[in-house]
Amino acid sequence: MRQLDLFASLPLHEGADLEFKSAKGGLPGSLWETYSAMANSGGGSIVLGAEHKDGRYVFSGVPDIGKTKSDFWNTVNNRGKVSRNLLTDDSVRELTVERARILVISVPRASRRERPIFIGPNPFGGTHRRNFEGDYRCTDDEVRRMFADQADESGDTRVLEHFGLADADPDTLRQYRQRFSTTAPEHPWIPLGDVEFLSKLGAWRKDRISGQEGLTVAGLLMFGRDEALRAPETGLPGYHLDYREKLSADPEVRWTDRVTLDGTWHGNLFQFYQRVIGRLNADLKIPFQLDADLQRRDDTIVHKALREAVVNSMIHADYRGQGGIVIEKYADRLEFSNPGSLLLSHEQILRGGVSECRNKALQTMFQLIGRGEKAGSGIDTIRQGWRSQHWRSPSLRESTQPDRAVLILPMVSMLPAESLARLRARFGGEFERLSEVEAQVLVTADVEGEVSNLRMQEMAATHSAELTKVLQGLVRRGLLRPAGLGRGTRYRVAEVSTRPSGSTHKAGSSTHKGGESTHKAGGSSHKGGDSLHKPGDSSHSAEPGAHADWEHLMRIAGPARDSKRLNPVEMESIILGLCAVRFMTVTDLAVLLQRNPDGLRNRYLSKLVGNGALELLYPDSPNQPDQAYRAVAL
Repeated sequence: MRQLDLFASLPLHEGADLEFKSAKGGLPGSLWETYSAMANSGGGSIVLGAEHKDGRYVFSGVPDIGKTKSDFWNTVNNRGKVSRNLLTDDSVRELTVERARILVISVPRASRRERPIFIGPNPFGGTHRRNFEGDYRCTDDEVRRMFADQADESGDTRVLEHFGLADADPDTLRQYRQRFSTTAPEHPWIPLGDVEFLSKLGAWRKDRISGQEGLTVAGLLMFGRDEALRAPETGLPGYHLDYREKLSADPEVRWTDRVTLDGTWHGNLFQFYQRVIGRLNADLKIPFQLDADLQRRDDTIVHKALREAVVNSMIHADYRGQGGIVIEKYADRLEFSNPGSLLLSHEQILRGGVSECRNKALQTMFQLIGRGEKAGSGIDTIRQGWRSQHWRSPSLRESTQPDRAVLILPMVSMLPAESLARLRARFGGEFERLSEVEAQVLVTADVEGEVSNLRMQEMAATHSAELTKVLQGLVRRGLLRPAGLGRGTRYRVAEVSTRPSGSTHKAGSSTHKGGESTHKAGGSSHKGGDSLHKPGDSSHSAEPGAHADWEHLMRIAGPARDSKRLNPVEMESIILGLCAVRFMTVTDLAVLLQRNPDGLRNRYLSKLVGNGALELLYPDSPNQPDQAYRAVAL
């Protein structure tokens, strides 16, 4: 056992990868639902021996910790209770926190071949997953998709009954063959007829058992006619393609350009790729480059990264899922979203070298025309392209209900001048003394609102263990403040930095006179604890005691802190109540409501802004890192 001082002073809150449970009566029954949910999601930590009181977690301890551990191991190894034990001896640790003995159970993410992890004898009804509100029971369709992902055979090789060559668009097939011939002019498949050529690609197949012959799912997706793709017999009811551009600062302009399934073109993947890639490349501000022969080189590593991102969204999509493929282009970033959960963990994806692809036939088709990297190297190509421009590192996210994977490619500096100025003003010479990695951690927390070990693995070529030391060191020096436990810990820039001299500094320059502190930062004035926020203020962090209205805000947010499973309508009402007091950042709201900031932004804030219930502090710059929201007066 060891003392874990980190817990002593933190206002911890549960999230997608952290759960606190009381153990006064032994193992709580809900423990197994959480075990199943975390294993089927991104993994996480379960803390036994904590209770929720007055918006905080109080560590009451585990009364008979030896017996509790024994009961836990007996149950997790009982196949009648839990379908699979994913844990090792090191997964269960005894810790002492505030003189209480607790158990911390680290649950790993199950591999695609291990999912679903379920409790009881029946996966239908016994499978759970995590979302931002806690554990939820999976639908039968979600469970079936997990079983489908177990298969070694790619789902896009399925032969579609009664779909033949007439369902393929001849112009699309001709264009693909031209591209294929240009890529490999001596290839022996070039003279083959269409059916033979499609067979070689995996777009046409004859089932040896049933004798059924025709287009495969991959063949229809890549070459199909619009009306065939929309036919209910395909078994792909959620098939959809959407490209959206929002480059105008005018809030009245919804999209400046859009490509979607509107009946004006055959909505297959090859045609979508052709239309989208040119639009993505159009405004790239890439420096003029020459090759070894002094010829202009237009195809840079950034262009390759973009092609990889587009192809990845197509070959990894679960076309049985909801929402379709959505690619969005903004002035400061690109977003690629596709249905389906990640088949590998974030850590495995970042390490590279391992390929798990839902649609292997589609992957082959793109590779044969020079689009798509070899197995396991795609994310490396994307990251290299972004590093070449000193842009912030790509970010990969996963969400549920429905399952979606989102790749975000920021087109902003790795070290934005505005962020550096804020941090220098806040921490002075201490910021100048940071190492390169430490400075990057602090800048990431400032620009993105928070930082984690996993996010820094995306940003820096540094081992996870070393990043842990860096993050903990910044906490000890008073530059970051943590929330959470273990792999789920998130860090935010500290509002107060304690200097060796004992003086205290907050955002902006600080002058101390007779115990009164005056701060100015981007139009914000603070005196004696009062706060006046004006447009342009770059500091809105909700720290207890930082605002005179904090207790009032805490009372408004109380029902959300007291309930993990709040009705969405009630949550919206609470958010609007908070934002009626003053402008609130997503970090403010996350602290007050004890919810994940991404979950608040995606599930509530975007919707409330869209329907006019909330207004933005920076309406001309929706993606401003310190964006804040205020309720619109009726």
